[in-house]
Amino acid sequence: MDLELIRHLRDDLRAADYRSAAVRDLLGADADAARRRGVCVPAARALADREASPLATLTRVFLLGEAVPAAKLDAALPTLGAQGARELELVADTPAGLSAALSLNPETVSDARADAPQEWWILSDLDDQLRRGPARPDHVMGVGGATRSLIAQAPVSDVALSLDLGTGCGIVALHLALRGGRVIATDISERALRLAAANAVLNGMHHAIEFRLGSLLEPVAGEHFDLILSNPPFVITPRTGDGPVYEYRDGGLVGDALAAAVVSQAPAALAPGGSLLCLANWETPWGGNGLQRVGEWLAASGLPVTAWVIERDRVSPTQYAETWARDGGARPGSAEFDTLLDAWLGDFAARRIVAIGLGSIRIRRELGTAPDHAPESVVHVEQATGAWSEDALGTDLERAFAAGAVAARLSDAEVLAHHWLVSDTVTEERLHDPGSDAPRAITLVTDRPIARRVMADPLLAAAVGASDGDLTLGQIADALAQLLEVEPDAARAAVIAGARELAWLGMLRPALPDQVDDPANQ
Repeated sequence: MDLELIRHLRDDLRAADYRSAAVRDLLGADADAARRRGVCVPAARALADREASPLATLTRVFLLGEAVPAAKLDAALPTLGAQGARELELVADTPAGLSAALSLNPETVSDARADAPQEWWILSDLDDQLRRGPARPDHVMGVGGATRSLIAQAPVSDVALSLDLGTGCGIVALHLALRGGRVIATDISERALRLAAANAVLNGMHHAIEFRLGSLLEPVAGEHFDLILSNPPFVITPRTGDGPVYEYRDGGLVGDALAAAVVSQAPAALAPGGSLLCLANWETPWGGNGLQRVGEWLAASGLPVTAWVIERDRVSPTQYAETWARDGGARPGSAEFDTLLDAWLGDFAARRIVAIGLGSIRIRRELGTAPDHAPESVVHVEQATGAWSEDALGTDLERAFAAGAVAARLSDAEVLAHHWLVSDTVTEERLHDPGSDAPRAITLVTDRPIARRVMADPLLAAAVGASDGDLTLGQIADALAQLLEVEPDAARAAVIAGARELAWLGMLRPALPDQVDDPANQ
């Protein structure tokens, strides 16, 4: 793409105030929400009552898929002009006028790194509701829900060198640039890299990002990163050769092998102390365990790591196949849909897959690589289907990750010797039978970073309530053993196990006066 024309486009978009909030004000909140769901009629009706303006024209063309005369686009993009939009392949001539050939969306994306959601202009291939047909094999997606989730979960610290592995439209690279330092963004798709580079220029971030073509870690061989973010093409697709293959989602390998390659190879590309966060899908074969398999991928790296694997959802092969057949544009009832579904189900059946897990994997490469000095790896895997916190999610997850990692590496004696702090987000619910003084059930509740409800006995609930940093956990356990008439050893064992579990949940963290910079203390 002609980058000078992209700069002209940026000037015109800024002058038109082509932003999410302005579009919402123009259309009304209800019509704008419907548009985002792919229902454009309410927005079209709203525009019929609005005066002509550059914002209205851009909304018609790029958000509603309408065609307009070249003169109207000239007025909406006075610096670029309709001809410049043609040269950028933003629009194409049709019998009804100029219509969008690419999506040009104003996007608002939350990131715990910033105090307010970030505003971007993002070029990508046409969204499903505007394309009205199957996607091209080298389709470049815009900003989807998975990518928003990845960005929201990302660590927030400054980094000197970061990597966006599988950049797509480049939105993750833009957010890595907010963390300072150099950013390298890679992809196997030349088309994706062209659009990502255009988006970097369009948003004034091109000086911080370098784009490289290649598969997985090949373009960055020998380099080591402080932070890697990746939303790779992890979709499990049948290798029959009959159905379409989309670069943005299909890794071209059997089953979940591409996700396994990312997880097992990426730790070697991390600097000591560096972190990786990626999204992935993993299979559960008959008689097996999908989460356990992810742990095996991590062990295959051969490096000391701390890892947190969160399974957000687990679906059946049928549910999975339906989702991704629809994603490519096929619709239930069509011959294409039935053929795709049959291929997916046949592939899963042949490999005896009974479920597919969907989630995220957070990895930190630990300091010390010499065999005699390297710490043992810690891998924590769990299902966590509760709601994410809506603000500062990346900060909250990193704090829980740090606390869980510390708790996992402490010996039992060290757990007891430490002072612990309960999160101020934790509340307690007690269920009483009428007329009874003693609770029938006690539940510890938090909504950060992930909504959790943990059943607790009176001993654990009291230990958590007393964890204000004044006493060690051992002192608390011994006092409660006497008060509740429990064997001291049993009380200690119970609070040790409880502290380790609650640390990963973000409910409890060790106070470490000799490690004041550790996120677990912040």
